[in-house]
Amino acid sequence: MLTKKQLDLLEFIHVRVQRDGVPPSFDEMKDALDLRSKSGIHRLITALEERGFIRRLAHRARAIEVVKLPESMGGASTVPGFKPRVINGPHPSPARPANVTRHDTQAYSRELPVMGKIAAGVPIEAISNVDHHVAVPDQMLASSGEHYALEVKGDSMINAGINDGDLVVIRETSNADDGDIVVALVEDQEATLKKFRRHGSSIALEAANPSYETRVFSDDKVKVQGRLVGLIRTY
Repeated sequence: MLTKKQLDLLEFIHVRVQRDGVPPSFDEMKDALDLRSKSGIHRLITALEERGFIRRLAHRARAIEVVKLPESMGGASTVPGFKPRVINGPHPSPARPANVTRHDTQAYSRELPVMGKIAAGVPIEAISNVDHHVAVPDQMLASSGEHYALEVKGDSMINAGINDGDLVVIRETSNADDGDIVVALVEDQEATLKKFRRHGSSIALEAANPSYETRVFSDDKVKVQGRLVGLIRTY
């Protein structure tokens, strides 16, 4: 049985992973649960891990996998059909029922164009040519809108669980809320993957790595090209 704080944290992590494809930071967890320090979050994380609700993945920054949900959150002993949204392998595809043939797999995954590289660091020149395609599980994609994939170059988003060489799955949109991880086009020339913050008439593009400074632009210099919805990693 979980305490209220443990349940609140599990729900917060689950919702954020489902929405963004990556777990929240410890600071975001602390703020969401209105705790004074991150040590309380560490204790809650440890308790959830000991009870089998989450798994911490070694050698990866901020990597938390939800492996089951309690009945109060719609789960049983495990989450039926629930898959972490970080997919391992070069050509991922979701599991399918035993009675579904290979020819039916189109109903369970979609081929997305990989549009090139996106900088997780100082912005690089935007690349819009299709390099190749990748199969992405349908459950990773939003129910509406166009999607595409980009290869991450750099380590500025590593504390958001996004590493150099990962493929990020992006839903096309020109709108973003504070805290969203977005593809931002800077001055119509350079594209970068960053956390979006609006401050009056300015837009801050925040890294998730203390080695990189937050870059601030007037809002007419930044165009949101899409929002992160998933992550694909090859080992």
